[in-house]
Order: sequence, then structure tokens, then C-alpha cells
Amino acid sequence: MTSEQPDPRRWRALSVTLGVGFMSLLDVSIVNVALPSMQIGLNASAGDVQWVVSGYALAFGLTLVAGGRLGDAFGRRAIFIVALAGFVLTSALAGAAPSIELLILARLVQGASAGLLTPQSSGLIQSMFSGAERGKAFGLLGATIGISTAVGPILGGLIIAAFGAESGWRWVFYVNVPIGVVALIFAARLLPKEERRRIDVRKEIDFLGAFLLGLAVVCVLFPVVQLEGGGATQWWLLVLFPVAVVLGFLFVRWEHRTVREGREPLLDMRLFTNTAGFASGAAIGAVYFCGFAGIFVVLAMFFQSGLHYTALESGLAVTSFALGSAVSAAVAGQLVARWGRRITVTALSVVALGMAAAGVVALLVPADGAGLWMSIPLLLAGIGGGAVIAPNVTLTLENVPVRMAGAAGGAMQTGQRIGTAIGAALLVAAFHIGTNVAGGRYQVGMAVAIGVAVLIIMIAVLLAARELRTRKTCTIDESLSQRSVISSQ
Repeated sequence: MTSEQPDPRRWRALSVTLGVGFMSLLDVSIVNVALPSMQIGLNASAGDVQWVVSGYALAFGLTLVAGGRLGDAFGRRAIFIVALAGFVLTSALAGAAPSIELLILARLVQGASAGLLTPQSSGLIQSMFSGAERGKAFGLLGATIGISTAVGPILGGLIIAAFGAESGWRWVFYVNVPIGVVALIFAARLLPKEERRRIDVRKEIDFLGAFLLGLAVVCVLFPVVQLEGGGATQWWLLVLFPVAVVLGFLFVRWEHRTVREGREPLLDMRLFTNTAGFASGAAIGAVYFCGFAGIFVVLAMFFQSGLHYTALESGLAVTSFALGSAVSAAVAGQLVARWGRRITVTALSVVALGMAAAGVVALLVPADGAGLWMSIPLLLAGIGGGAVIAPNVTLTLENVPVRMAGAAGGAMQTGQRIGTAIGAALLVAAFHIGTNVAGGRYQVGMAVAIGVAVLIIMIAVLLAARELRTRKTCTIDESLSQRSVISSQ
């Protein structure tokens, strides 16, 4: 549908994409609190169950850009439905897995399905909405992220308590099945149908580009998730980072060549060079996720390992962040058309302030009151965090052509996944170093990890401030140009 004739079912279709986004994000936050249950139920090692999380993240990041390009080429509705069906099926297989090896395999395929699914959601929003409505739609998506983050740890704790430590983890996966089946029915009815066109697969799909980019992503994420999962003796894996740089260089060269030859690239590099706001917005998102997402891993370690909270108590302790994020995301999405990049600068500053205050509380407040007192600065950080993600997505994608929306969304999400993995590894390392140096005081480790997170978020603040200045300069230049034309007439 065009912007002059919007699809009358667009808001109902949006509810489908939000429901699916809720399910996939709920899966991540629930699984984190279910790892001890998996270890007991499958008699697995800590390193094995860590790959239930890490394998999902690796496969997810690997397929994002390719998934976006497939949606652009074959239709977002079709890829959305296929990927959603795959996600539901693998959720059921994961829940029924008789061994840790089969569980990890199911999670790998589930992560790949999620990677195909996620860019279709942002692409559908991009194609169904425009102007202020698009900002509102992305705001609702941001609120969904906040709510799923809030509900996940609590629901996970309740499921484990209800079904027992040995088999409770299975129901953590089974919960996706009824949600996914209902979503499939409504997706088939409500998502906008696209015109079918004859496609030359060899011309439309850049297989070599997908291989080069996928291998580069693996070379970044694999050593990170290995080290994060406890493979501290495998530092030789860091040699894969320069390999990733070489592969990335080859990928860029190949994509430029593909465009010159008149074929469709996997990821058109002109998105970064010729599309105003995309490169800077993607960088802001990647850096922010590097500082923000990993903090929840460390908070879980702090509360459960350090203060001996249960999984449910640990989830309740961080709920204030997610609730604040859910409320502010919905509000910020409606204000982005008026306030633009100023929202991002302000929101990132609030996140940094709230996180810094949480670090001080962790350091000074006695253990028996830490969870309650930390919920206050985490609420402030959550209010800022909710106003970062949705507006940044809107501003990053606002100038992207709709035909490239899937690939652009996939590229942005890939940056966020890589940022999340690297940030989690850095913050976990900072937590352990601080704890060990302080003679086993978890409070010091928590404060050190939060300090690292604040420094990373401040880099995102500087990037956003630079983007704001660039936008102001462009606006002034356009205004002067218009005045010059008027004067000449």
C-alpha cells in the first residue's frame, strides 16, 4: 500500500508482529533463568548449558542480514510465516529434547529461525507505516521489548517453581508453541500480501556475499561466546578477529562489484554511504547494546551467585528497568517526529546516570537491601533505555527505501547482536576481575562492571550528539539554500 492509501488492517497486522516479537524476546529472557534447571534435568555441565544461550545468539546473528534480503526479494509476509513456523517447531523440539546435544541443535535452528523472522518485522513496519505513524509503531515495538524483558525472568522463575527444577526448563520452551500457533493464524489473515513476481534466484540472492558476511559474523561471535561461556583458556580464538576484518573487507569489495554488474547485493553499501542517518544510527545502536544488554547477565550473576537470590527474586529485582523502558518507549515513539535525535541524546544520558547510581548503590548498600534499593536507579535507567531503542530505529531507517528495508533492518540488528555479545563478555570479565581483586566482594565486581557499561554508553552519547549536530547543520544549509533560491527569484 502507498502512503496515500494505507492498509486499513495495518494496526491489526502490527499487533501480530508485536506478538511474535514478544514471544522471541521472551524466549531469550526466560532461558537465562532456566539454565540451572537444564543442567540438573539433563545432567549437563555449565559449559554445555551455556551453549543453549550462546548457540542461539550465534545462529541469530548469522542469519539476520540474509533474512532481511530474502524478505526484500521473496516477500516479507511469506518469509515471516515460514520463519515463524520454524520457530514454533524448534521450540517444541527443544522442549522435548532428550539430551543436551539435541537441545543445543534445536536452539541453533531456533536462533536461525529468529534471525530470519526479526528483520521481517521491522521491514513490515517500514512498508505499512509512514511519518508520525511509523514512529508510533516503532514505539509500540520498543514497549513490547520492555514488557517481554520484564515478564521473562519472572515467568521463567514461576515456571521453574511450578514444574520443578528437573523438568521445569522444558515448559520454558513449550510456552512458545500456543503463542506461535495463534500468531501463525493471524499472520496468514492480516499481514499484507505482496505482488508475486518471477525471481531469478541466482541474480536476486547474493550467495557469495551471504557466505562472506556469515563467516565474518561467526569469526566475531564464536570466540566471544566461547570466552563468555567460561572458555578462559581458549584465548587463541582471538586470532579469529583479524580474520573477521579480512572477510569483512572482502565482503564490502564483493558487494560493490555486485552493484557495478547490475545484480542485487546482499547488503547495498550505499545504505552506509548515501543514506542519511543510517550509518550513524546503526553505530549508535550497536554501541548502546554493547553497554546495555550485557548488564542483565551481570546483574543475574550478582543477585544469584553473590547475594544468593532465587531466579524469581533475581527477576523481580530488575523488573523496574523493564517496566520503565516499556512506558517510555511508547511515549518516545510518538515524540520522535517532533524531537528527533534530541530524544536519543537525552535518553542515553539518563541511562548513563541511572546506571552510575545503580553502581553506587551496589557498592554502598548492605546485601539484604540491595535488590530493593537498586530498583530505584534501574527504574531511571529503564526510562532512559526505552526512549533510546524505538526512536533510534525510526531515525536510522527513515531515509531507507522500502525495497531495502529488510536488509537494512537486518544489518542494524546484526550490529546490535554483535554489540550485545561483545558487551556481555566485557562486563562479565569486568565483574570477575573486580570481584577477585576485592577478595571475593561481589559488590565491588558489580560496581566495576557497571562502570564499564557507563563508559560504553557515554560513547553512544557522543555519537548521538555528533549526529544531532550533523542534522542541525544540514537543516541550516537547506534553509540557507531555500532563501538563496527565493532571493534569486
